[in-house]
Amino acid sequence: MSYLLVGNYGVGNLGDEALKEYFLNRFPDVEWKVVSANPRKGELARLPLGIRSLFKPWWKTVMELKKSKGIVFGGGSLFTDVESRRACILWWWHAFIAWAFRKPIYLAFQGIGPFRTCMGDKLSRWVTDKADYISVRDEKSAVRIEHWFKHTKVIQTFDPVILLIEAEKYGNRSHNVLTIVPRKNSDKLFLVKAKEMSKSCKWEFVSILSLNPGNRDERRICKELRTLCGGEIRTVGSVDELCNEISKSCCVMSQRYHGGIAALALGKKLESVKQLGGDKLDTLNNDQSVDELKKMALVGEKSLIEKLS
Repeated sequence: MSYLLVGNYGVGNLGDEALKEYFLNRFPDVEWKVVSANPRKGELARLPLGIRSLFKPWWKTVMELKKSKGIVFGGGSLFTDVESRRACILWWWHAFIAWAFRKPIYLAFQGIGPFRTCMGDKLSRWVTDKADYISVRDEKSAVRIEHWFKHTKVIQTFDPVILLIEAEKYGNRSHNVLTIVPRKNSDKLFLVKAKEMSKSCKWEFVSILSLNPGNRDERRICKELRTLCGGEIRTVGSVDELCNEISKSCCVMSQRYHGGIAALALGKKLESVKQLGGDKLDTLNNDQSVDELKKMALVGEKSLIEKLS
């Protein structure tokens, strides 16, 4: 059975690539056709929403969609306009074409909202209304869409990347190290908080992790943090590398969702810094049981397997 797998893949972001890895590895009976911003061999281009994308082979994506059993929006915070107003339009466009071809739409492990614009809200409501399956990765998303028009129940789950993290593999090697995980668009408030935390204790070391080292803005933010906090910039390209670095620390300050998840999974003190009230970082805290979070993720996995079968 063939399904299109759509997400923010191919942009160099570790979290989104980890989600792609999860779907490819945990659903062996599904023939995934991965839709990517920068498709590798065997992957498909996104549907066009701009001049540059018109010159990519998007028609192959349309052909594969016609032959497929449906389209799966696989994890991440796709339907939010906190970082980009264009995001909701892009993912709505993919859902609209699938709907036009009468293909089922599956929203899997989604973080939905918050929204800065009415357009982002309305487009996300449209997709939710047309979806044949919905699972959300946090309670705030579930509450946000509770009273939206839907044709299926909403399954409360958790981000499945946590299922890729085996804490036992990294052992107990915690030191008096502060790990800071910024975003490419971390603001001055984050920089100020990072500086305050770096000066609040006599850390043995301050580690600044870059999860998207190919991005110019993220490199700039990391250099600013190094100037303010000292320490060393380290690049990570996989969940394993991320966990290996975080396992060495006792405290993690993160504005990246999957940096926060790794900290929780490895039992580290987490200081998550949200970008906007109700966003994905606002849902992570040290009171959450890792075992319970994994159980919730497995509930989402089981329900999706049953739906796709």
